[in-house]
Amino acid sequence: MNDLKKEFIFQKVNKLKGVGLQLSKYLKNKKIDQIKDIVLNLPYSETDRSQICKLDKLEIGKIQTVKIKVKKLNFPRIRNLPNRILCEDDTGKIDIVYFNSREGYLKKIFPLNKWIIVSGKVNYFRNKYQITNPDYVTSVENQSYVAKNIPKYNLTKGINEKKYRIICEQAINNLPKIRDWLSDQFIKSNRMIGWNEAISRLHNSDDSKNNQSHSFRRLVFDEICANFITLSKNRKRIKRKKIVKSFKKINSSRIIKNLPFELTNGQKNALEEINNDIKSNERMFRIIQGDVGSGKTIVSLLSIANVIESKYQCALMGPTEILAKQHFTTANKFFKNTDIRIGFLSGKTELKERKLILDKLENGKIDLLIGTHALFQKKIKFKKLGYVIIDEQHKFGVKQRSDLALKGGDNCDVLLMSATPIPRTMMMSMYGDMDISRIKEKPSLRKKINTLSKPENKIDELWPYLKKQISIANQIFWVCPLIEQSRFLDYSSAKKKFDIINKIFPGNVGLIHGSVEKEEKEKILKRFLEKKISVLVSTTVIEVGIDFPNANVIIIENANKFGLSQLHQLRGRVGRGDKQATCILLFKENSLSKNAIKRIKILKQSNDGFFIAEEDLKLRGFGDLTGYQQSGLKNFRFADPLLHKDLFNLAEKFILHVDKDLNEDKYNFLLKLFDKAEIINVNEI
Repeated sequence: MNDLKKEFIFQKVNKLKGVGLQLSKYLKNKKIDQIKDIVLNLPYSETDRSQICKLDKLEIGKIQTVKIKVKKLNFPRIRNLPNRILCEDDTGKIDIVYFNSREGYLKKIFPLNKWIIVSGKVNYFRNKYQITNPDYVTSVENQSYVAKNIPKYNLTKGINEKKYRIICEQAINNLPKIRDWLSDQFIKSNRMIGWNEAISRLHNSDDSKNNQSHSFRRLVFDEICANFITLSKNRKRIKRKKIVKSFKKINSSRIIKNLPFELTNGQKNALEEINNDIKSNERMFRIIQGDVGSGKTIVSLLSIANVIESKYQCALMGPTEILAKQHFTTANKFFKNTDIRIGFLSGKTELKERKLILDKLENGKIDLLIGTHALFQKKIKFKKLGYVIIDEQHKFGVKQRSDLALKGGDNCDVLLMSATPIPRTMMMSMYGDMDISRIKEKPSLRKKINTLSKPENKIDELWPYLKKQISIANQIFWVCPLIEQSRFLDYSSAKKKFDIINKIFPGNVGLIHGSVEKEEKEKILKRFLEKKISVLVSTTVIEVGIDFPNANVIIIENANKFGLSQLHQLRGRVGRGDKQATCILLFKENSLSKNAIKRIKILKQSNDGFFIAEEDLKLRGFGDLTGYQQSGLKNFRFADPLLHKDLFNLAEKFILHVDKDLNEDKYNFLLKLFDKAEIINVNEI
């Protein structure tokens, strides 16, 4: 195919006839910049102009098509008065009204005593039907041009529907015959249709409104494939050859033997998978996905021991200083009977101490450096970095993950940890460039969290219970959806609740929310961690990943307003020790929807984050992946992991089958079509 023809779809919209500077600007407001954006901007509905309506059957406010005879043209000589064309059929009369139109033009399209076809929105003025500035006027001979179903698109201010449709038709009609990236055999065996045919149908039929139509499913499959190809290419970029690390596992075996508990099967399997990656000749790029409290940190520390034994340095990064410090404390306890040397570095580390740490690091006198993002500053040099672990960094997108993986050098293995349980289909779409280890079980010492529900009008019953908990030195989280009281939302506010609880337990209550400065927030969390306060009132900003082993009660107000996965994450803030923990869900009795009742019921019956994630997906549908898709990778535009699960599975098999051919031009075209090319530096098709 001629490259120029092929490039047509990636040209700017101003290459189309009739698209000037102003219209380009309006289209850009709708995120339509290239011709491909027009192609992928599917109609949401149709305007039915197919039925010719008699004048006595017209409906005010509707777009309708009429066959009428021109009886009189009225061109008033008074400025600002409209031009009127008086028309009729055998059932009644109607005025066709124009503002600021030339007489000559109107005489041409409205010939006296001739029958014509007019289509537009019907109004009623001075006891007569009228159509003002109709969308279409044509002769009876051209009736088929108007009398049909016409696609409707979501548009923005400044874009006329008719004008956009003309532009869209121009784009679709001028599309070159694209060489399909799917073989004829694959298309036939999976009951698909060709790409060009699919696009044409989506814009010229009601296929775009049916997410299971052949044409829509073809577009969905292409989008999923573009995503999987991106992940596959990124995987190849990262998983380069490396020097094989000598491996004895003496340290980890000794530590495991001295642990006061036995590792779960999930922990053992994850550790084995990580060890196999580390001692292989390819760089490791793996994610451990585990529910809250599943013991991911233990696995990571054991793998660190093995790498250090192989004479390499390790780095462990947490997203906040308080979480990084908690890892530092845990590591020191974990490695206390070993000769492993541990350092800590954050943005707050004093200059003198910082210089000392950096010198030790460069000279190989620190084996494990723990800290925040400061670990990856340019000035920081390791003598022999061999392993990087990133905690709670599931918010990274594909490009960020790639950049991160390459920071440690060609011989550095990378492990990411995420405490967000994600359904498998979505896991495929988010982390397909990584190897995945899943830890589903929780350590046997961890007890199931008792989950109760209570109407908010019975909140006074809680005070004696909380007094008892505080008297036996237990701590409490109290979560509210809002920072301050709202006139518009009947939700509880953290500030108001703090005032109430502080009167009951004076001086024993802390408050954090999104508006609290980072330093102040960390001070309050530290006070809670050190048991200097018993109750922490907060919004949903409670620090993910931090262990508060003494916090055994969490109360969530307006629980019916939270998603299932979010409720589970909040509940996971307690029960981190060996004591029995309780979660109390407060709700307004008169505002429980059917879905809210289901959410509360599921949460009460299960502590399994993976089961809850699947149920959550079923309840609320795919939506925008919020709560799951926190990776920075663009959300799917057409694909729905719930509705199109079979296509996700098919795409996974397809990519594995054609893996060696993914550099072909036809796949690069697909990547550019769905805005994936930049991620993996595909600049030319």
